[in-house]
Amino acid sequence: MLEEVFTRVYTKFKLHFYQSVFSRFQNREASLTTVETFCMEIINVLGRPTVNEFANFVHISAPNAVYRINNLVQKGYVKKERSPQDRREYHLSVTQKYVDYYDISYQYVRTVMERIQKRFTAQEVEKFEEMLQVISNELMPEIPLERMGRSGIGCAGEQLVLKRKPVPPTKEKA
Repeated sequence: MLEEVFTRVYTKFKLHFYQSVFSRFQNREASLTTVETFCMEIINVLGRPTVNEFANFVHISAPNAVYRINNLVQKGYVKKERSPQDRREYHLSVTQKYVDYYDISYQYVRTVMERIQKRFTAQEVEKFEEMLQVISNELMPEIPLERMGRSGIGCAGEQLVLKRKPVPPTKEKA
């Protein structure tokens, strides 16, 4: 029963996202393929990964990752920034164009969160949040993400990164 309900909720979030994406195709606004969308979500959640970190996370070769990333750069969804520590290395960051694209799915998360807060007591919401934290932090060790503050744009409005030291953004030349 619990598994069915959890799967149903997860599926509803996915289907709502797909509906939103396909509605953009009618208006000719969507320009990301399915695989590119997955790549963007991963780059977003990893929080400024290097090209190699991205390749390692998705288990693809570095040349394959470079090819995919270059397509995303050309489409205006990713920006490559040279690392100040190692000039041979690039960090990936999402652009405002992606933030706007991503917002179509995150708007629904906000809507559901508002409904949860209206439907349940503060204590129930607090317990639900505690349970989700346990699920994320303890029961899903295969994806070792940790919180890096609320300034990012990742899941639930937070930037999440793989367990590594955060790299400060580089200053762009005019």
